[in-house]
Amino acid sequence: MVKSLTKAEEQVMQVLWKLEKGYLKDVLDAMPEPKPHSNTVSTVIKILVEKGYVDHEVHGRVHCYFPKVSKEEYSGSSIRSIVEGYFEGSFADVVSFMIQQKELKVSDLELLLKEMKNKK
Repeated sequence: MVKSLTKAEEQVMQVLWKLEKGYLKDVLDAMPEPKPHSNTVSTVIKILVEKGYVDHEVHGRVHCYFPKVSKEEYSGSSIRSIVEGYFEGSFADVVSFMIQQKELKVSDLELLLKEMKNKK
């Protein structure tokens, strides 16, 4: 299981996943408004390197950063953590909750089931 990220770390990772590779300036340019200060983003990237989410290549005096953990790997781990922490490990309970909260329509669920049956 991968380590969880703070909101700021997730925001930087979202940018790096989209860019696939980039310098600090590229990451800053791709950040949503209001853009954080470059020192803040630099610090977050250093933390992500320490946590093993990001690595870098050195080009002269600058670093080119890239994700070491895929978005899919992090998403899967995050979802499993939520399911285990809030729904006693039951994905069925998650789906039931989503329907009760009107976040997932029964028609959407039926469509998903149909797609799953077609993939078998």
